[in-house]
Amino acid sequence: MENVNITIDGQQISAPAGSTILEAAHQAGIRIPTLCYLKGINEIGACRMCICEVEGARNLVAACVYPINEGMVVHTNTPNLIASRKRTLELLISNHDMKCLECVRSGSCELQDLCQEYGVDDVDHFAGAKTYYDIDYSAPHMVRDPNKCILCRRCVAACADVQGIGVIGTNNRGFDTIVGSSFDMPLGETSCVCCGQCINVCPTGALYEKDYTDQVIEAINDPDKYVVVQTAPSVRAGLGEEFGYPMGTDVEGKMAAALRRCGFDKVFDTDWGADLTIMEEANELIERIRNDGELPMITSCSPGWVKYCEHYFPDLLPHLSTCKSPQQMFGAMLKTYFAEKEGIDPKKIVSVSVMPCTAKKFEIGRDDESAAGVPDVDIALTTRELARLIRRCGINFCSLPDEGFDSPMGESTGAGVIFGATGGVMEAALRTAVETLTGEELANVEFKDVRGTQGIKEASYDVAGKKINVAVASGLSNARELLEKVRAGECDYQFIEIMCCPGGCVNGGGQPRVSSEVRSFTDVQGIRASALYKNDENKPIRESHKNPEMIKLYEDYLGEPGSEKAHETLHTSYVARSVN
Repeated sequence: MENVNITIDGQQISAPAGSTILEAAHQAGIRIPTLCYLKGINEIGACRMCICEVEGARNLVAACVYPINEGMVVHTNTPNLIASRKRTLELLISNHDMKCLECVRSGSCELQDLCQEYGVDDVDHFAGAKTYYDIDYSAPHMVRDPNKCILCRRCVAACADVQGIGVIGTNNRGFDTIVGSSFDMPLGETSCVCCGQCINVCPTGALYEKDYTDQVIEAINDPDKYVVVQTAPSVRAGLGEEFGYPMGTDVEGKMAAALRRCGFDKVFDTDWGADLTIMEEANELIERIRNDGELPMITSCSPGWVKYCEHYFPDLLPHLSTCKSPQQMFGAMLKTYFAEKEGIDPKKIVSVSVMPCTAKKFEIGRDDESAAGVPDVDIALTTRELARLIRRCGINFCSLPDEGFDSPMGESTGAGVIFGATGGVMEAALRTAVETLTGEELANVEFKDVRGTQGIKEASYDVAGKKINVAVASGLSNARELLEKVRAGECDYQFIEIMCCPGGCVNGGGQPRVSSEVRSFTDVQGIRASALYKNDENKPIRESHKNPEMIKLYEDYLGEPGSEKAHETLHTSYVARSVN
C-alpha cells in the first residue's frame, strides 16, 4: 500500500494511505487521548477527546476518524487542545456519579485517568441538573450502573457489531440519553448471552461483573464447609496482568500458591475437566460419525455460545454436543467421584471456579447441572475477582514460589490447557479422535490449521480413509455467519467449534481489562493464547486420553467414555429460549 507523508507535532511521518491521524500518530509513538474509540469496533468520533488541529482546516478534527493526506500538518497538544479536552472532561463529570472510592474501576478507570492527566479538579465547574437512574441488577452475571455511563457507545458496538446481538442501544435523546435495552427492559429479561464483552470495553464503572468474593471468604471461614477451587486454562495467561506482569505471562505456579494461601481446602485445575470433556466429546463425535448421528456436531463448552444457540438458533440444538463444559464436568466429578473417594458429604462441599468468562455465572444456575443432586458448581469467579480476593487476603502475589495443583484432579495434558484459545477445543478433540479412529499414534499432535485468531477457520483431514471437515468460529457474529450456512445446508462439516468471545476464552468477559489504546493496537488475544500454546509444548503428555488420571477415573468409576454413568454425570440438555 502506498504511503502518505505528513507532519505531526513537528515529526515527519510516513503512514499507509487510508490511515487516520490517530493511527499515524500511534505508529510514530505519539499518544492522542480517546474515550469512545476502539479500532475496528467503535470509530465514531463522539467523545471529542482526540481532537487535533490540522493546518488549513476550519475546525478542530477528531483524529480517530479524520484521514491523513499528503503534506498534512497536525498539532496534537497545543494549549487550545489541552483546554478543550479539559472542558470536555468537566462536562462529562458534571453528569457523572463521582463515588470513585467505592467504584470497582477506581484506579483503572479511563475517565479517572484522563481527569488526573488534564488536571480536572473542579467537579462543580458545570454544576447543574443531573440524571439519576436505578441500577440494573437483573442479569445473572453483571451490574449496569447508568449513572457512571459517559455514552461512549463502546458497549453498544461490542454487543451489536462484534457479537451480532444488539440487546442494548441508546434510548431517549439529548440530556436524557441512556444506554439500555428496548422499552427500558431489565437486561436479565432480554436475550443477552452473558458474554461480558460490553464490560471489557467499558471505560468506566458503568458495567461490571457481579462480585462473589465475600461469599467465598465466608465459605472458607466456615468450619463446616469443604471449599474447593478450580482454575480455567485462560486464567493463568491473564491473571499476571493484574499484578504487573507483561501480557502473556503464564503465572500458573504462583496462582496455585496464592489460592492455597487464600485458604481453599483443595486447589485443582479445570484443565483436568477439559481432558475429561475431550474423553466424552471425542467419543460422542466418533459415535455420531459411525452411526449417522446429527452432524455437524458443535462444541458445548462455551456457555455464552450455548445460550446464544438457545435464543437464536434453537433448530440447531440437536447439533450441540451433550457434554457439559469443563467447569461443570469438574464440579460434577468433585461432588460424586471425589466426594465418595474422600468420604465427604457433597452438601458440605463448596465448589468454586475461577473463569475468564462472565457467562459461567449463568451456567452454574442452569437446569441439568447437578450430578449429585446439588449444583455442580456453587460460585463462579472471574479472573478479575480472583485478583481482588488475593489482594483482600493480603497476599504478595509476585513474591510467591511456584506450586503445583493438588491431586487426584490436578494432573492435565497439553490438550486441556489449549482449551482457552480459539481452535483449542477442536485441536484437543482431534488429537484424541484421530488416534481412536486410526488406532495409530500421531507423529505430530499439533493441528495448526485450526489455530490463530481469525474469526472463522476451516480445515479438512483424511482420517482412516474418511474425510473430516471441521470449522472453528469465535465471536458470535462469526458464529452466526457459519450457522446460517449450516442451517441452509451449504456446507459439509462433521465438527464445529464455537467460542462466544472473539479469540476464545483468553479474551473472555472476565479477563483483566486493558485500556482502549492497548486493545486497539495490541493483539491481546494472540499474546495471551501464546502462553497456553507454550504451556502445551512443555507438557510431558499432550493428549487427553493419555492422562493417567483420566485412565484411572474411567477404570475406577465411569467405566468407559459414553457409558451410562458418564451420561448421567457428565452430559446435559438444552432448551429453546425466546428472543427479547
